[in-house]
Amino acid sequence: MSETIHNRITMLRAERRISRRELADALGVHYQTIGYLERGEYSPSLHLALRIATYFEVPVEVVFSIEPFPRLGSEAV
Repeated sequence: MSETIHNRITMLRAERRISRRELADALGVHYQTIGYLERGEYSPSLHLALRIATYFEVPVEVVFSIEPFPRLGSEAV
């Protein structure tokens, strides 16, 4: 069983035109932490995951998942 936490941080940042540094500053973390999260090299604490979801004003399930997210443009069957 994989313990990888998948996320959509990169997509959410791109949609809102927010840099890693801007997101990190808003969350009070180092900008490299955002990169580690985006690449799946670091799993966030529950507190950080909730803060990220709150920042983007979406439910935490929109940002994080234990299953890979479907690729954009693919249709769910």
